[in-house]
This record gives sequence, structure tokens and C-alpha cells, in this order.
Amino acid sequence: MSPHARGVLLLLLVTALWGSTFAVVKELGALLPPSVLIAWRFLVATLALLPLLAFQRSVTAPISPRPLWRDGLILGGWLMAGYGTQTIALQTTGANRAAFFTALSVVLVPVWLALAQRRPLPLALWLALPLAVAGLALLSWEGGRLVVGDAWALACAITYAGFIVALERAAASHPALRFTFAQLLAVTALAWLWAAVVAPGKLWPPAQAWGPLLYLGVAATAVTTLMQTVGQRSVSAAEASLIYALEPVTASLFSFALIGERVGVRGALGGVLVVAATVLSQRAGSPPHPELPVPQSEG
Repeated sequence: MSPHARGVLLLLLVTALWGSTFAVVKELGALLPPSVLIAWRFLVATLALLPLLAFQRSVTAPISPRPLWRDGLILGGWLMAGYGTQTIALQTTGANRAAFFTALSVVLVPVWLALAQRRPLPLALWLALPLAVAGLALLSWEGGRLVVGDAWALACAITYAGFIVALERAAASHPALRFTFAQLLAVTALAWLWAAVVAPGKLWPPAQAWGPLLYLGVAATAVTTLMQTVGQRSVSAAEASLIYALEPVTASLFSFALIGERVGVRGALGGVLVVAATVLSQRAGSPPHPELPVPQSEG
């Protein structure tokens, strides 16, 4: 198998694992407060990366004027906002619906960049935005009414987009694994602070929560981060973005298989429009995926 084919296969697997997290987080939301869920998920992910970090300690880090700890804290803050809003959203909205709402982050990134650089929006974005709005309208219509979780899911898309924009400025300055670890560590610290304030009596998960937490922390956070790093070394950003656009589709499949959520005709059409808007927006730029994107090389 060629390096490119292997990279595509890895990224497809990453996308499938990301898609599975919506159903898992929704189920865990019935057992744990959002802050405690995130705190344990990222603590597990941080601990899982420690052996890899120790194994690669001999890698020489590039000299950078940007402090690793500062960038890790800034990016960790954006990640904390993204995961926090997503987890809260899943308490009241459907897993597949939240996945399509979250996919808007890829459409919003070029909008953020265009506004920050004070330049006109590309034609592709003018076409992608109404498609995305129409898709979300159909998804909401199928649900019967808007719920508060939908607003939190939109907030998740906005904060993920902010994370991607911030990452673009800092990613090339640090080794991938160390920078990823710094971000995970920052989210872990922020999440435990949040949990200690809002849920001091509910910090220890019940027995039935440990399996899903280990899956989220190890497979869906630490392992996917490593696979994404390897996969994007041989797959272009444009190709990777097209693969990542499949995440809400895999989320819908997992939501049906794991928790029985169904997507009707209107919802399916809305999902297709959101995915189409995501793909179309790549013509305006090829941002990395919001879920823990990392630089393409370690050195």
C-alpha cells in the first residue's frame, strides 16, 4: 500500500472514530455533568500520550520565539470552549443533529479569516453559507422545534472555528506531539477547575461510565491525534478536509447503531446540504479539522 493510500485510510478511520463520539458523549451525559465528563476524558487522553512523549523526548524541538506553554494554554482554552459547548448541547439535542451543526465550523473558518483580513468573502463562501443555513433549517424542522442544545451546538461550531484560526498561527512553531500534549494538558487543567466549581460532589464517575470514558480518552482523543499526525504527512490539506466532511455522516450512522437515533427524509436532505456546504467552503481555503488538528511533521 502506498503512503498516500495508507494516509487516506488512516484519516477515514479517524473520521469514523470522531463520528462515534457524539452518541457516546450523549449517553455519558446522563451519568456525568459536562465538566466532569470533559475533565476525565482529557485526563485519560493526556496520560495516554505520556509514553509517546517519553519515547520521542530525543527529538530536537525547533527554536521558536513563541513559548510552548503559552500557545498550549491559548489553544487549550479554545478547545475547552469547543468541547464544553458540544457536551452541553448533547444533553438536549440529538447526537446526529449536533454533528451536522458542529460541521459548520469548517464553513465558518474562511469567514473568520476573511473578516480578520478585511477582504471580501470568496464566491464559494457566498454559495456555501446559504446551503449550510438551509441544511440546518431542515434538520431543525425535522426535530419539531428548536431546543437550547441547538444554540449550544452552534456555539460549538463558532468556537471550533476560532480554535482553527488560532491554531493556524501557532502550529508551525512547535513539534506536533509536544504541542498536542500541551493543549490536552491545558484542557485537563481548565476542565478540572470547572468541575471543582460546578460539580464538587460528582467528580468520581459511576462504574458504568469508565468504559466510555476510556474509549473517548484513548481511542477518540489520543489515538486519533496520533493517526491524524501520521495520515496528514502524505495527504494534502484539501483531500483531508474532504474526508473530514464525512464526520457528520459517520456520526449519524453511529447514532443509529448505538442509541437508535433515526434521520428522516428532511433531516437527511439537511445533512446533505450541510456536507455540501462544508465541501464547497474548501474552495475558499483548506483549514484543518477542528478536532485536535496538529502540524504535519514533528521536526
